Amino acid sequence: MKFSVFQVSRKGGRKKNEDRMGYCYTRGSAIFILADGMGGHPLGEIAAQLTLQTISALFQKEARPMLPNVGAFLEAAALAAHRDILRYSIEKGMMDTPRTTLVAVVVQDGGASWIHCGDSRLYVVREGGLLVRTRDHSFLEQRQRITLATKSQEPPNRNILFTCLGSPAKPVLDVVGPVALLQGDTLMLCSDGLWGSVSDEDIVYELAHRPVGEAVPELVEKALRKAGDTSDNVTAIALEWETPDVFAPTRGSISTATISDGVFASTIEAGWLDSGLEDLDDAAIEQSIAEINEAIRRSAARKS
Repeated sequence: MKFSVFQVSRKGGRKKNEDRMGYCYTRGSAIFILADGMGGHPLGEIAAQLTLQTISALFQKEARPMLPNVGAFLEAAALAAHRDILRYSIEKGMMDTPRTTLVAVVVQDGGASWIHCGDSRLYVVREGGLLVRTRDHSFLEQRQRITLATKSQEPPNRNILFTCLGSPAKPVLDVVGPVALLQGDTLMLCSDGLWGSVSDEDIVYELAHRPVGEAVPELVEKALRKAGDTSDNVTAIALEWETPDVFAPTRGSISTATISDGVFASTIEAGWLDSGLEDLDDAAIEQSIAEINEAIRRSAARKS
C-alpha cells in the first residue's frame, strides 16, 4: 500500500480539546480513526480516547497483516469501544456516561470500508468531485432525508444526535464498503468543528486541488476563522491513495511494502487509559446499561 496522510487537531474556542484522531497500519491494512467527545456529557475526551485505544488495539491484534473480514471487524470494534465506555462509567460511579461520535476507515486490498456513528464525517473525493459523504446521525439530516421539513417548520438543531458511543442505548452503526480506490482518491475524516463552518463545496474544492498536507491545514484554519471565538474543536485526518502502478509517490507518502508480518506502526497513544479488552457478555452489557439508567433516574428524581 502507498498513501500520503496528514492529520491536525485544534482546540478552537473551547476550554479543552475533546477530539481524538490517529491511524495505524500493517503491511497489508491501515485504519484511520476520529472520535469527537460530546459536550453536554462528562469527560467527552475520555470517551474519545477510549474509542481510539480500543479500536486500534483490536486492529493490531487482528490485522496479521490483514483483517479477514473488514466489515465485521469495524462493527465489533465499535461495539467494543462502546462497552469500554460503559464499563469506565460504572467503575467510576458516574451519574452519566461519557459519549463520543466515531468515524473510522479501513484501507485494505485496494479498497476502503468505513463505519460511523454520530456526526463526525468521512468525505471521499475523486477526480475533482464528491464521491461519498457520510450522513450524520442527527435529527436534522434524518428529517431532510425523509423530506418531512417544510418552510413553516422550525429547523431542528443540527447538533442534536440520535445515537453515539457511550449512550445507554445500543449505538446505530453504519458500515459501508469496500469501495475500490483509484489513483489520487482523497479521503478525509473530520469532526463537526470543521464541516459546521466550511461548506461541502469548499471542502471538496480544497481536497481536489491540493495535496492533503496543504488542503487539510487550510480547511482547518478556514473553519477557525469563520467560527471565531465560538469555534468548536476542529480535527481532521486525510489520506491520498496511490495505486501500485504509479512509481512517482507524492510528497510525504507512506509505503508499507517493507513492513514485516506481525509489525505495525501507529500514531495512537496506547496505555493512556486502562481499556481492558476482555469482552463483556450480553448480560453484563445489559446490566451496565440498566445501572446507568437507574443512576440517571435517581439523579433526576432528586433534582425534581
